[in-house]
Amino acid sequence: MRIGFGYDIHPLVAGRPLILGGVRVPHEKGLAGHSDADALCHAVADAVLGAGALGDIGEHFPDTDPQWKGSDSLVLLGRTGEMVRDAGFSIAQVDATVVLQSPGLGSYKTGMARHIAQTLGIPDSAVSVKAKTNEGFGEIGRGEACAVFAVALLEEKREP
Repeated sequence: MRIGFGYDIHPLVAGRPLILGGVRVPHEKGLAGHSDADALCHAVADAVLGAGALGDIGEHFPDTDPQWKGSDSLVLLGRTGEMVRDAGFSIAQVDATVVLQSPGLGSYKTGMARHIAQTLGIPDSAVSVKAKTNEGFGEIGRGEACAVFAVALLEEKREP
């Protein structure tokens, strides 16, 4: 068993869609970034890569590479899943916490978890997405940013 930790933060800006876990959440602001800026997918990808000791999302999909501009982060997450499987691991579980002052994400969490599970090729029951506010503190509490924390558990594939 191997555990990985992932983290991501993006500023909230006008004129961009708010996409988390592949779900478009209605809001007047979205996350700024080179790709679609899906901080949930990015944190999960870093957790999965970290558990496999395969680097981080910035190494594999750098924001300096024009091919990733505007990319769907579910595609990037799917590629990280392929990388860890190719390295001899299976993904056992993912747990993530989205920290966003508003909008509330309660009705979107199940869809986010489902998209992540399907993208990684694991059961829906192996993915948990939670949502928290920052109780008004800091840039997140002021509605200026969204942060995500994630962990992933990998199992080494055993040869029969």
